Amino acid sequence: MFSWMGKESGSGRQQQDVHQTVTGGLQALYTGKLLPLEEHYRFHEFHSPALEEADFQNRPMVLLVGQYSTGKTTFIRYLLEQDFPGMRIGPEPTTDSFIAVMYGEKEGSIPGNALVVDPKKPFRKLNSFGNAFLNRFMCSQLPNQVLQSISIIDSPGILSGEKQRISRGYDFSQVLQWFAERVDRIILLFDAHKLDISDEFSEAIKAFRGQDDKIRVVLNKADQVDTQQLMRVYGALMWSLGKVINTPEVVRVYIGSFWAKPLQNTENRKLFEMEAQDLFRDIQSLPRNAALRKLNDLIKRARLAKVHAYIISHLKKEMPAMFGKDTKKKELINRLPEIFHQIQREHQISPGDFPDVKRMQQQLELYDFSKFHALKPKLIESVDNMLANKIAPLMSMIREEESSMPPTDGAWWRF
Repeated sequence: MFSWMGKESGSGRQQQDVHQTVTGGLQALYTGKLLPLEEHYRFHEFHSPALEEADFQNRPMVLLVGQYSTGKTTFIRYLLEQDFPGMRIGPEPTTDSFIAVMYGEKEGSIPGNALVVDPKKPFRKLNSFGNAFLNRFMCSQLPNQVLQSISIIDSPGILSGEKQRISRGYDFSQVLQWFAERVDRIILLFDAHKLDISDEFSEAIKAFRGQDDKIRVVLNKADQVDTQQLMRVYGALMWSLGKVINTPEVVRVYIGSFWAKPLQNTENRKLFEMEAQDLFRDIQSLPRNAALRKLNDLIKRARLAKVHAYIISHLKKEMPAMFGKDTKKKELINRLPEIFHQIQREHQISPGDFPDVKRMQQQLELYDFSKFHALKPKLIESVDNMLANKIAPLMSMIREEESSMPPTDGAWWRF
């Protein structure tokens, strides 16, 4: 069972120790250096809720996203080699909920409203999406060896055509963005017979902006076409992905048939086996790289928080003391792209560190700029000091531990 997970002889205790040390250090830096800046400039209202202890201590998470009937739930069962509570499989849309599949001593499920009040689970901030979402969110727990290393988030099947116009009752893209910021890997699943990227799927992929390094693509059910067709399908998929994933690097696509049934077409068996091994190695590496991922995400968050502070303080500075506030507010919102460029030049900030300008224009409509805070250099300096002097020692600790770890024993999935 679970032979694809492999074992790291003698390194498990060391790996856990360094993970706890690094994540504990990151949590202390966040609480002492970055959180005060976020709170002062309302970062949590515009971008992402405050991080909690569970966000630093939780197991690595994998988010599965795809249109209905692409095999997301079957893929999870393939990884776990067993059924899990809440699992439903069928040709029509069956998963209309987000399901967090996690380790538990006893098998069972936890409904969303109870899940978001558990301080030991990293989901408390999902409470802000309301009952429409929480009624479609659950945790599936079971004592499974794979889940001792990772947790898996199964998302609702994305619909196309008329079906996608039916309101879900909550902001689906915003929920995906929330998960994308916190997971270690995002796997987009495609069916070899269904490559169209619907409007909702396109919006979902756009919600992963800034998380491109986490994205992997799986072309599933590839055994249902012959080699010539598979080449055409692969080319069509890469062309479609190129239009929605804006990254200079070509996204990694794994080709195979990820379920326990025999292959319908065996001429590409060797290819599928090699692709599956590559994918499993990638997933297996997540616990080992969890501390590094958390460190990287904290750096990205700190850079965004600094930019946000400059934007908010600039808007505050431009507001008149007495009259004409509404007129000035409209002017500043319209000039936001120009303001972004000005801040970029003044503080030598990369354009990639700025938020989406259209979305921020919409958010700013709801605020009174005169109540924003002016620039507080000490808060900025504290974050700069963290980035310049506090992150490097944690990075060195991770690198030293990685170099001392023995390689995996090569035990992979039995084909």
